[in-house]
Amino acid sequence: MTRPRNIFIPFACAVIFLGLILAAGCGKKTPLDLPEKPGQALTAPENLKAVVSDTNVTLTWTHAPDSKNAVLTPKYFEISMAEPEDCEGCPFVFKTVGQTSMPGMRFEMPLADTSVSRYFRVQAVGNDDIRSDYSSTVVVEKK
Repeated sequence: MTRPRNIFIPFACAVIFLGLILAAGCGKKTPLDLPEKPGQALTAPENLKAVVSDTNVTLTWTHAPDSKNAVLTPKYFEISMAEPEDCEGCPFVFKTVGQTSMPGMRFEMPLADTSVSRYFRVQAVGNDDIRSDYSSTVVVEKK
Protein backbone atom coordinates (compact mmCIF):
# COMPACT_ATOMS: atom_id res chain seq x y z
CA MET A 1 0.00 0.00 0.00
CA THR A 2 2.83 2.44 0.50
CA ARG A 3 3.97 2.10 -3.08
CA PRO A 4 0.96 3.87 -4.80
CA ARG A 5 1.10 6.67 -2.23
CA ASN A 6 4.75 7.39 -3.06
CA ILE A 7 3.83 7.95 -6.72
CA PHE A 8 0.73 10.02 -5.94
CA ILE A 9 2.49 12.80 -3.98
CA PRO A 10 5.03 13.79 -6.71
CA PHE A 11 2.32 13.52 -9.37
CA ALA A 12 -0.03 15.78 -7.39
CA CYS A 13 2.79 18.31 -6.79
CA ALA A 14 3.59 18.36 -10.52
CA VAL A 15 -0.07 18.96 -11.45
CA ILE A 16 -0.39 21.80 -8.91
CA PHE A 17 2.89 23.38 -10.09
CA LEU A 18 1.82 23.17 -13.73
CA GLY A 19 -1.56 24.71 -12.86
CA LEU A 20 0.13 27.64 -11.10
CA ILE A 21 2.38 28.29 -14.09
CA LEU A 22 -0.53 28.24 -16.54
CA ALA A 23 -2.71 30.44 -14.32
CA ALA A 24 0.04 33.06 -14.08
CA GLY A 25 0.10 33.40 -17.87
CA CYS A 26 -3.64 34.00 -18.28
CA GLY A 27 -4.94 37.41 -19.21
CA LYS A 28 -5.46 39.68 -22.17
CA LYS A 29 -2.46 39.97 -24.44
CA THR A 30 -1.87 43.36 -26.04
CA PRO A 31 0.83 44.71 -28.34
CA LEU A 32 3.68 46.51 -26.71
CA ASP A 33 3.20 50.23 -26.27
CA LEU A 34 6.32 52.10 -27.22
CA PRO A 35 7.39 54.78 -24.78
CA GLU A 36 6.25 58.19 -25.89
CA LYS A 37 7.90 61.49 -25.12
CA PRO A 38 5.49 64.10 -23.80
CA GLY A 39 4.38 66.31 -26.67
CA GLN A 40 5.43 63.88 -29.41
CA ALA A 41 1.93 63.46 -30.79
CA LEU A 42 -0.53 65.06 -33.20
CA THR A 43 -3.74 66.78 -32.23
CA ALA A 44 -6.89 65.69 -33.99
CA PRO A 45 -8.47 67.95 -36.60
CA GLU A 46 -11.38 70.01 -35.25
CA ASN A 47 -14.45 71.86 -36.50
CA LEU A 48 -15.09 69.52 -39.44
CA LYS A 49 -17.83 70.92 -41.65
CA ALA A 50 -19.38 69.72 -44.90
CA VAL A 51 -21.03 71.86 -47.58
CA VAL A 52 -22.97 70.13 -50.36
CA SER A 53 -23.50 71.87 -53.69
CA ASP A 54 -25.22 70.06 -56.59
CA THR A 55 -23.08 66.92 -56.92
CA ASN A 56 -20.02 67.92 -54.84
CA VAL A 57 -19.18 67.89 -51.15
CA THR A 58 -16.57 70.25 -49.70
CA LEU A 59 -15.06 69.44 -46.31
CA THR A 60 -13.21 72.04 -44.22
CA TRP A 61 -11.59 71.77 -40.78
CA THR A 62 -9.08 73.42 -38.49
CA HIS A 63 -5.93 72.08 -36.86
CA ALA A 64 -3.72 73.60 -34.18
CA PRO A 65 -0.84 71.87 -32.34
CA ASP A 66 -1.14 71.65 -28.57
CA SER A 67 1.96 73.36 -27.12
CA LYS A 68 2.05 70.94 -24.18
CA ASN A 69 0.71 67.54 -25.26
CA ALA A 70 0.90 67.33 -29.06
CA VAL A 71 3.49 69.59 -30.63
CA LEU A 72 4.09 67.71 -33.89
CA THR A 73 2.95 69.16 -37.21
CA PRO A 74 1.17 66.88 -39.68
CA LYS A 75 2.47 66.22 -43.20
CA TYR A 76 -1.01 65.65 -44.55
CA PHE A 77 -4.61 64.95 -43.61
CA GLU A 78 -6.35 61.70 -44.53
CA ILE A 79 -10.06 61.84 -45.32
CA SER A 80 -12.24 58.77 -44.70
CA MET A 81 -15.83 58.13 -45.76
CA ALA A 82 -18.44 55.54 -44.79
CA GLU A 83 -21.83 54.70 -46.20
CA PRO A 84 -24.38 52.96 -44.00
CA GLU A 85 -24.84 49.25 -44.63
CA ASP A 86 -28.17 47.82 -45.74
CA CYS A 87 -28.65 46.00 -42.46
CA GLU A 88 -29.83 47.89 -39.40
CA GLY A 89 -27.26 48.02 -36.62
CA CYS A 90 -24.32 47.05 -38.82
CA PRO A 91 -21.15 49.05 -38.14
CA PHE A 92 -19.93 51.66 -40.60
CA VAL A 93 -16.81 50.79 -42.52
CA PHE A 94 -14.69 53.90 -43.13
CA LYS A 95 -12.46 53.87 -46.21
CA THR A 96 -9.85 56.43 -47.20
CA VAL A 97 -11.13 58.61 -50.05
CA GLY A 98 -8.33 61.16 -50.25
CA GLN A 99 -5.51 63.17 -48.74
CA THR A 100 -4.73 66.85 -48.46
CA SER A 101 -1.20 68.13 -47.87
CA MET A 102 -0.41 70.74 -45.25
CA PRO A 103 -1.31 73.57 -44.91
CA GLY A 104 -4.50 72.82 -46.84
CA MET A 105 -7.47 72.00 -44.68
CA ARG A 106 -10.00 71.59 -47.42
CA PHE A 107 -11.12 68.59 -49.46
CA GLU A 108 -13.61 68.45 -52.32
CA MET A 109 -15.03 65.38 -54.01
CA PRO A 110 -17.88 64.62 -56.39
CA LEU A 111 -20.92 62.71 -55.18
CA ALA A 112 -22.19 60.53 -58.00
CA ASP A 113 -25.23 59.37 -56.03
CA THR A 114 -26.86 61.93 -53.74
CA SER A 115 -29.59 59.53 -52.60
CA VAL A 116 -27.26 57.96 -49.98
CA SER A 117 -26.15 59.48 -46.67
CA ARG A 118 -22.39 59.56 -46.13
CA TYR A 119 -20.22 59.96 -43.06
CA PHE A 120 -16.85 61.74 -43.17
CA ARG A 121 -13.97 62.09 -40.73
CA VAL A 122 -10.40 63.42 -40.95
CA GLN A 123 -7.12 62.30 -39.37
CA ALA A 124 -3.79 64.13 -39.22
CA VAL A 125 -0.73 62.09 -40.29
CA GLY A 126 2.86 63.06 -39.54
CA ASN A 127 6.37 61.74 -40.06
CA ASP A 128 6.91 58.01 -39.49
CA ASP A 129 3.14 57.49 -39.97
CA ILE A 130 2.30 59.03 -36.59
CA ARG A 131 -1.47 59.51 -36.55
CA SER A 132 -3.78 61.69 -34.52
CA ASP A 133 -7.18 60.69 -33.24
CA TYR A 134 -10.01 61.15 -35.72
CA SER A 135 -11.98 64.35 -35.97
CA SER A 136 -15.63 64.27 -35.09
CA THR A 137 -17.76 62.65 -37.78
CA VAL A 138 -19.89 64.81 -40.04
CA VAL A 139 -22.94 63.47 -41.88
CA VAL A 140 -23.90 64.43 -45.41
CA GLU A 141 -27.60 63.59 -45.60
CA LYS A 142 -29.19 62.10 -48.69
CA LYS A 143 -31.34 64.34 -50.85
